[in-house]
Amino acid sequence: MVGSICKCYLLNRYPRERYKPLIEHLNALQGYDGWFTEHYGGEPGKDTKKPFQRKNTRKCDAIRDEIDRLNLNEIERAVVLTSLILALDAVDNTLGHYVSYLSYLSDWSERSYQDLCLKVPMLFISKGQHEVLKRDIFEVVRNRELDLAYFDPPYGSNNDKMPPSRVRYASYYHIWTSVIKNDKPKVFGRVNRREDTRDDIAASVFEEFRRDESGKFIAIQAIKKLVEETQAKYILLSYSSGGRATKQELFEILTSSGKLLKVMEIGYKPHVMSGM
Repeated sequence: MVGSICKCYLLNRYPRERYKPLIEHLNALQGYDGWFTEHYGGEPGKDTKKPFQRKNTRKCDAIRDEIDRLNLNEIERAVVLTSLILALDAVDNTLGHYVSYLSYLSDWSERSYQDLCLKVPMLFISKGQHEVLKRDIFEVVRNRELDLAYFDPPYGSNNDKMPPSRVRYASYYHIWTSVIKNDKPKVFGRVNRREDTRDDIAASVFEEFRRDESGKFIAIQAIKKLVEETQAKYILLSYSSGGRATKQELFEILTSSGKLLKVMEIGYKPHVMSGM
């Protein structure tokens, strides 16, 4: 998902007007029952645990299959896939992620009643020589001199009573992965997660709850290694208070590799989507 969105915004060389006929063509398609409707479409008053209304997944099925049939270049494809994700996100019936759906029979989210409609993303013509990579982060930073590195690693959980995060970060957005790939994978569980998002498959070292042989948390050691191996003038690190690393441990990691310039603590309201 992130790769397509980055390509859309960072590699685009065309004005927004170029994409309008393509978006209009996709919006004009007649919907039909396909893989997305089978697994993620529901009807208010009839179905529970569905992220979208059936009218919108039918349109998604038609649009996504048509994207594969069109002879699009890499950037055009990234733009329309980003447009589809943004459009679906505007009509979902979730709590902001895709491992839990609002389950009331009659009281679906207000936005889910809207009709799926693609729009041209707010693009600009990129003049920089950008790269979009999807690789192991330690390979990406190795032997690279950077001006700024921004890291937002998965947090896992600091709850010792439930040590391994029961649902991996990758699975929170499994539907977007299916939208990008359109591979119609096997699914499992009550929310129809992709098979490749199972806990033992989609695990990240940054979500690791165990300690290493020296008794130190593996997740914290991974953050330490990442900061130490990054050759950047500035590093911006985002982390949650609910993660395995404490504020003091993060301070120690950052100050041992450079000068700590600024710390911002941002409050948040949990479960905000459930009140919308």
